[in-house]
Amino acid sequence: MGFGAMQLPGPGVFGPPADRDSAIAVLRRAVDAGVDHIDTAQFYGPDVANELIHSALHPYPASLVLVSKVGAARDDQAQWVPAQRPEELRAGVEANLRSLELDQVPVVNLRRLPGSDVPFEEQLSAMSALRQEGLIGGIGLSNITLDEYLVARSVIDVACVQNAYNLTGRSDQPLFDACRDDAVPFVPFFPLGSAFFPENPVLSAPALLSTARHLQCTPAQVALAWLLAQAPTVLLIPGTSSVEHLEENLAAGDVVLDEASLAALDAS
Repeated sequence: MGFGAMQLPGPGVFGPPADRDSAIAVLRRAVDAGVDHIDTAQFYGPDVANELIHSALHPYPASLVLVSKVGAARDDQAQWVPAQRPEELRAGVEANLRSLELDQVPVVNLRRLPGSDVPFEEQLSAMSALRQEGLIGGIGLSNITLDEYLVARSVIDVACVQNAYNLTGRSDQPLFDACRDDAVPFVPFFPLGSAFFPENPVLSAPALLSTARHLQCTPAQVALAWLLAQAPTVLLIPGTSSVEHLEENLAAGDVVLDEASLAALDAS
């Protein structure tokens, strides 16, 4: 169980948090509870999530792995804009190094944007150069296709893959299966459903709700436990700005789904 920092900035992942002290407390409690993987990005805020992580945790525990991503940016209207060119990927890594006060970012995910006009191979070459220079430790991939994964696997060591995947959203199952077979960590984003949409098909799935009642835990805990049961290489990064919600998410690691529950959830 890791932690995703995307929900720490203000609404829409833009601007400062409503309660800075609470955001700091969440990060510190996560590490105290044993979380050793925090997912972030310089464009969360922008410049907010990384600053909070630095303020809360620097100097970082030796066991803590900070994972960031490049490939996007924010404009002054809070819109997400592409930053896909090799020089923009480098600038993104350098910005993460400065804001997190690191000599090397342990893992950086290349966030591939749909319809990008930058050849994927050029991006991989740029990321490889950054790794060879020692600026990043490992190269992860985010929002990619199965074909792109296969291309990347042939030229680099893939540290992890971060794609959307949850109980009711399994369109990337072939990619998930490939990562599982290759023992490449798979990091599902939006594991509980997207926070950007009011209707959440994950947390309202009938099989999930009945399983939660049966096991006397929350629907969110069942959704996270189901993901962990899919493969030993699954690494979760649910995010929150609440210590109480953080504790609930982390407790999902102790939820054991019996065969009947798993079968019902798999069929949902």
